[in-house]
Amino acid sequence: MVKFQPFSGTVTMIADFPISPNGENEGCYKMFSVNDESGRQVNFVVEPRTYFLDNVMVAIGDRVTGYYDANAPVPMIYPPQYRALVMVKETPYQNVKVDFFNSQLVSSDGTLKLNLSPNTRILLENGQAFTRSPANRNLIVVYGPSTFSIPAQTTPYKIIVLC
Repeated sequence: MVKFQPFSGTVTMIADFPISPNGENEGCYKMFSVNDESGRQVNFVVEPRTYFLDNVMVAIGDRVTGYYDANAPVPMIYPPQYRALVMVKETPYQNVKVDFFNSQLVSSDGTLKLNLSPNTRILLENGQAFTRSPANRNLIVVYGPSTFSIPAQTTPYKIIVLC
């Protein structure tokens, strides 16, 4: 099971990331260096399958959150290098949570509960409508305000189902 772990910061470098010695797929993989406010650095390997919320273009200087699988093996190097599963460019008044949501639509860490409305758009990664229940799935949840309760409750603007 994927355990989505976020790391937020400012993009300080974007470069090609070679994956084979013969140059096959050259330019298809990128390395994003991201530094947080305390100076910690993480390098994200961005591959063609990395999901970028709203298909935004990320540039040096942008604030982003990269999500990686905390259960996946990683090389023991510094700075840490993770395979980016989801990248989110920060946008004012928009919150994003990437996690597994159970049958009650509560995140796996117990911090967010979703209250669906008829206005909540539920989509697949390719932008097509998802017509089933989003419960018991990995989701990208885009929302605005939430309650101060535990767990916080929100009515999301959009949900992307990670099939």
